[in-house]
Amino acid sequence: MKYSGIVRNCNSVLKVVTTGGAFLFAGASTAFAAGIQVIPDSSVFIQVVNFIFLIWVLNIILYKPIRKIVAERKSKVEGLEGRIGSLNQDALEKDQAYGAGIKDARTKGLAEKDAMIQAAEEKEKKVVREITAKAQADLSEIREKIIADTEEVRIVLQKEVDTFAAEIGQKILGRAI
Repeated sequence: MKYSGIVRNCNSVLKVVTTGGAFLFAGASTAFAAGIQVIPDSSVFIQVVNFIFLIWVLNIILYKPIRKIVAERKSKVEGLEGRIGSLNQDALEKDQAYGAGIKDARTKGLAEKDAMIQAAEEKEKKVVREITAKAQADLSEIREKIIADTEEVRIVLQKEVDTFAAEIGQKILGRAI
């Protein structure tokens, strides 16, 4: 391994030990064999105040506006999701109402169609009965007229039969009868 020399020089992990308010950094390599001791002075408190001030400023300038925007976005997304849900529900209800309306219209249309067919059949029967009755009446009149005409012709022919018989007899006998 090419990093084995580095590992041999740094064979322990840097440790932070806190004792009585003093920070002690210790290491096991030869560079840190004597140990370095850092004693905090007033600059540590200034750094702590500076850190807290920086957090406060970042909170006001950066974090609060971002959190506000995130909260607004979240409420807006929730509102849009709610609106989408309500619009989906409305669309579903309208689709069901549309389907029910079409079904009702078909039912009414079929009922009207059946009623019209029944009315047409009754009218057809009425017209056929009227035509049949008129035809029967006309047929009766025609029969009566034919019977009357037949009687007239028979009477006329009866009168002429004697004349025809006499003429035929004359022709057959060759003399007058």
